[in-house]
Amino acid sequence: MDDLGIPIPDDRHAVSVCLPTWDSVIGYEEGRDRVLAKLQCGYPRFFLHPAVDRLFKKCGADVCGDGERVILFPARESAQRALQFIEKRSGAALRIASYEGLQALIMPADQYLLGMEFWRYSGEVVSSRQALDVLDGGGMWDYDCVDLLERLELIGGYESGDVYLYESGMSAVFAVHRVLRKLFPRKKSLQLDFPYVDALKVQNYFGVGVVFLPMAEGELFDEALNRIRRGEFSAVFCEVPSNPLLRMIDLASVRSACDAGDVVLVIDDTVCSSYNVDVKGYADVVTSSLTKWVAGSGNVMAGGVQLVRGSHYYGEFKSFFDDDCGDSRSRLYGHDAVVLDEGVKGFESRMGGVNEVAQEVVDFLCSHDAVDRVWYPSLDTKDFYHQVRTERGGYGGLLSFTLKNDKRTGRFFDELRISKGPSFGTEFSLVCPYTMLAHYDELEWAEGCGVSKDLLRLSVGGEGGGELVSRLEEAFGKI
Repeated sequence: MDDLGIPIPDDRHAVSVCLPTWDSVIGYEEGRDRVLAKLQCGYPRFFLHPAVDRLFKKCGADVCGDGERVILFPARESAQRALQFIEKRSGAALRIASYEGLQALIMPADQYLLGMEFWRYSGEVVSSRQALDVLDGGGMWDYDCVDLLERLELIGGYESGDVYLYESGMSAVFAVHRVLRKLFPRKKSLQLDFPYVDALKVQNYFGVGVVFLPMAEGELFDEALNRIRRGEFSAVFCEVPSNPLLRMIDLASVRSACDAGDVVLVIDDTVCSSYNVDVKGYADVVTSSLTKWVAGSGNVMAGGVQLVRGSHYYGEFKSFFDDDCGDSRSRLYGHDAVVLDEGVKGFESRMGGVNEVAQEVVDFLCSHDAVDRVWYPSLDTKDFYHQVRTERGGYGGLLSFTLKNDKRTGRFFDELRISKGPSFGTEFSLVCPYTMLAHYDELEWAEGCGVSKDLLRLSVGGEGGGELVSRLEEAFGKI
């Protein structure tokens, strides 16, 4: 339990970063020592878990020479991709060495930050469980993922053999981007609607680049459809719905254009999960961060790639992912797969309650005098959402909102007795100043894309609608 009485998973691998005040968020983003010194953990691709950090240092002491640093990767192919990424940008000489079942990329110390950019954007990371199992000397875990994969196929309605497991949600996105670069080496991708920050970064950092349309509507959207029909892009990327604005694009029109131009449509269903949306009728390939609603506790990293049998590119994708993941169809570390498997078992029973509570919170916020706007799939682009809403589904557990008086946002955030930090889909509610955390160095750019710097994003947990509404009301009463 935290000091607010909100249940926190008793797990040393949980993403337990907490930035409880507006000032601490700014301090974190600006690298202030008084904030960073207190952080014991953080979002795994952005902040090395203490166990991972210890393993990096131990490995560095064992394999590095003077003026060198090391980054560990779970597989040699990942380390080779990182090596190529760094060498292409710096010309520095690097080398790879095996280390305790992992792969050590050894580089000049001044290239370490560049290497950690690859770690962040690729998502091909060493997990905290992997690091601890090496440090504890117990050896790395193996886990037969057959039952886990079957459960994931069942809840998503996928055919047998068409689900693949990755180290993280971003690793799944990166894998899809890698196959697209292989199939269409000279074509840019197209991102429709404002996405999670690193999904856009992957398309921009790797390959030949991306064309970005932050609002998929109006004349610019019509022009984008024409360019898709002409076959200008390798693929169209979109989130269903988007994060953090919870918007939907017109998938029927995009699918029609992709068919005409022979363009791949990549859909990420993380925000509402496969419980609420079924995108197989539109997508060629689906990505998911299983870390979120599917795992349900914020205590494991995992990503999924799901293939669609009806896709024109199914054969090429199947060949690529069978090779990328091997016979097990999984690159997820065995110990993490065990934890994910337990989370999957409770996924469907959790989501119905989450949908109900989120709608109750949305109704409260929409009726409150202090609230300027609420973003939620039942409020905006609702007809497009219904193109993919499942029979059992609702509108998900994630919502965003802004206040009419933006100068009071910081005070409201400080007074709100809800756990604070990044991520979503946990069993306890989470609130974060999303734009400040994800786009602090590009706030004007984000505002120009329609994402307010004062936007708050709320992930609904298991406290119950009455409890959450009470805490929101309490915070409003103090500003």
